[in-house]
Amino acid sequence: MATVTELKSALRETLEARGVLGQLKARIRAEVFSALDDESTPRPPLSHENLLINELIREYLQFNQYQYTASVLTAESGQPEVPLDREFVASELNVTEDSSAKAVPLFYGLLHHFLSSKEEHKGKLFLRGSATVPSQEPRGHRNAES
Repeated sequence: MATVTELKSALRETLEARGVLGQLKARIRAEVFSALDDESTPRPPLSHENLLINELIREYLQFNQYQYTASVLTAESGQPEVPLDREFVASELNVTEDSSAKAVPLFYGLLHHFLSSKEEHKGKLFLRGSATVPSQEPRGHRNAES
């Protein structure tokens, strides 16, 4: 007869093999976050840049089937529940796509562009801070008194 430890081990292996264990852990994290999230605390307004960044991340997460992670991002960031139109995001980023690029998230196309241009330009892109992003304590980093 199998011991409790052996049954636990077999159950864990089965759930991992089916890809269910990771989903369960992510779902539990999302539910814990939801339960702990203080809805009465006002969130800072979502800047235009953060809206676009969050949308790029959400599209990537959903493409890779990280549904629970995407749901936590949406809940925590205040991103609208309904995804932004991809053509709108591409337009805001001044990106033009061919039909084959639309099969993958915009993030992949942006990454490909920068990786391939590295060889072409042999230089580095100089980034400047955005004047429109409010300077505040990063979200998710609260002081010990919170």
